[in-house]
Amino acid sequence: MITVDCREVESIKSELLVYVSDQVGAIPTLKLHEFVLSPIQDEDVIDETEVITSIKEFLDSIGEARNFAVISKADVILIKSISGKTIERESRPPAQMFSCTHCGFVTQYEVEYNNHVKIHYL
Repeated sequence: MITVDCREVESIKSELLVYVSDQVGAIPTLKLHEFVLSPIQDEDVIDETEVITSIKEFLDSIGEARNFAVISKADVILIKSISGKTIERESRPPAQMFSCTHCGFVTQYEVEYNNHVKIHYL
C-alpha cells in the first residue's frame, strides 16, 4: 500500500486519485487529507516510481508541475508546495463518493453503487 498525502493540493485530491489509480492499476481509498493505493491482487506490488510519475504528469497537465515537489519517504508520497502556494479551485459541495469494498469501484451515485455491489453476489 502507498499513501499519497494531499494536504497542499486538497482541492484536486479526487481528480488526482482517479488519474493516478487508473495509471498504476491500483484500488484507491479516499481519506480525509490523503488517499491510499492498494494492489488489486494481494501478491502484487505497486511501483512507487510509477505513482510519482503519474502525480507529476497530472500536475503538469493542470500547469502546476513547477510549483510542487513530489517527495517519497517509505510508503508515503508527499506533494509539497515549493513556493508555499496551494491549489485553489472554486469551492463546490463535496460529492458523496461510494467505494466498493470488493474491487475498489468508485462512484458518486448510490443507485449505481448498489447495482454494482449486486454483481459480486451473482
